[in-house]
Amino acid sequence: MIFNMTENGFVTECAYGELTVSGDDQYGFRPYQLLVSSIAVCSGGVLRKVLERMRISFQDIKVQAEVERNEKEANRIEKIHLHFVILGEDLNETKIEKALVVTRKNCAMVQSVKDSIEITESFEIKETK
Repeated sequence: MIFNMTENGFVTECAYGELTVSGDDQYGFRPYQLLVSSIAVCSGGVLRKVLERMRISFQDIKVQAEVERNEKEANRIEKIHLHFVILGEDLNETKIEKALVVTRKNCAMVQSVKDSIEITESFEIKETK
C-alpha cells in the first residue's frame, strides 16, 4: 500500500476504492477507528465462518466495540471489548461459546494485537421467530 499525503491526512487506493485517513474525522477515518474496525470486523467475519462450519443456523451478527484509551500514553488503545449480538432461532449458548474460542484463535487482527491490546468478548442471543 502506498499512502500519499494530502492537506489534511493521507490517502491510498484500494481495490474497493479510495481510503482517506486523517487525525481529524472531518477529513477521513481516524487511525484508531480503522484499528478498532479491523479487529471487530475480522472477528465478526471469522465468527460467521465458524458458525457456518459448525452448521449453526443464524440470521444476523452485530458487533459492538467498546474502546478504552490511555490519554497519558499517547492516547493509545489499551482495551477493546467486542460484544456479539447473534440473531437466530434455537441457538445453543454452549456452541456459541465454543465458536467464540475458535474465532479468537483464528482472527488475524486479534492475534496481531493480543500482546499489546487487551481484547475481551461477550455475546448475547436474540431469538427470532
